[in-house]
Amino acid sequence: MKKSKLYYGWIIVLVGALMLLFSSPGQTFSVSIFIDHYIEQFGWSRSQISSFYSIATLISGFSMPFVGKLIDSRGHRKSAVLISFLFGIVLVWMSAIRAPWMIFFGFIFIRMFGQGSLSLIPSVLIPQWFIRKRGRALSLISIGGVLGSALVPPLNNYLIENFGLSRAWIFWAVAMVLIMLPVAFFFVKNRPEDIGMLPDGIIGKNTEDRERESHDALPEEEVERSWTLSEAKGTRAFWLMLLATMVPSLVNTGITFHMISIISGKGFDSAFGAVILSITAFSQIPMTFLAGFLLDKVKVNLVKGFNFIFYAIIMLTLNFAGGTLVLMVYAVMHGTFMAFDSVSTGMLWSNYFGRKHLGKIRGLAVSFMVLGSALGPLPFGAAYDYFGGYREVLLAFMILPILASLASFSSPAPVYAEKNREVA
Repeated sequence: MKKSKLYYGWIIVLVGALMLLFSSPGQTFSVSIFIDHYIEQFGWSRSQISSFYSIATLISGFSMPFVGKLIDSRGHRKSAVLISFLFGIVLVWMSAIRAPWMIFFGFIFIRMFGQGSLSLIPSVLIPQWFIRKRGRALSLISIGGVLGSALVPPLNNYLIENFGLSRAWIFWAVAMVLIMLPVAFFFVKNRPEDIGMLPDGIIGKNTEDRERESHDALPEEEVERSWTLSEAKGTRAFWLMLLATMVPSLVNTGITFHMISIISGKGFDSAFGAVILSITAFSQIPMTFLAGFLLDKVKVNLVKGFNFIFYAIIMLTLNFAGGTLVLMVYAVMHGTFMAFDSVSTGMLWSNYFGRKHLGKIRGLAVSFMVLGSALGPLPFGAAYDYFGGYREVLLAFMILPILASLASFSSPAPVYAEKNREVA
């Protein structure tokens, strides 16, 4: 066994981070900056636009298993190029929004290509390139998402205030086609085996040698077994972890989508709301590295279990925060939770079920996460219209991270049984 001096996997990490950054136009932290402007400009109610967003997100979620199959069958490179191109077209569509039906269809496709597909690709690409250093690699690509959530809200606010809604979307369309698409075309490579390597930079002479060295390179208990989707669905851990990974998507989307309104209800303007989103994002940077280091050493379900307990405390803090300092503390706490949640979710499916069928497995998992995103904004919007605020819905939603914590603690990695192997 030997390692190359320059491992291409670290280039893949940089590309994966860029993908997460460029998924931002389809993420709730980006879209949320547009919402109040749409309500003011077109006179739509908060419940109406929340319904559009929730239904559109739900529809887009059903496409993720198909995207996962596309990645497994066509490869990460072709999938990334195609999705970047289609995402650019949809962003041009968003610049022309004039009617409710237009924003509804726009929401469907920015969620499908941004929040779903362009986030899914790096989450299944990175585990192809790393096993022992998977936690560190996933923590590094998470920086792309962190930078997006930190920089995009204030950037969107600036673009809208100075150039208008349409040109703000055009900015992202041009950036998608001129930056993300060429990077995907020239730099994405599907697997280390395609260039004569193994995960973590091990060099093999041929396919048989590489497979043998892959097992020799790791202790027996760390050798990865690849489960089919059918096999994975036959385990209790698969379903409990699906439910657990839905919770942050549901609650975070609901809170983030209405963050400007939540902050306004506490007496602050939209600019401070964007600042809170940025603090949340920037606080993730150091915590992301800590999460990657810790998850290379501690079981992922234990990290998730304790992190969800912390999340319940965070929601309580937001609910009763009234001053600037407490809201900033909330933002730092929320950023810490999101860092550990992002890295642990990135590691979860590959650590539990291997690399070979990861696109299909992760595609179904992302569908559940998108389903959670779809369910989040509407109850928050309805609560605001009925109660005139968000206190009641935040208190009710605190039960979700508690349930997710219990699901995580009771879901260690399943043991692969060769005799139970099925054909995909």
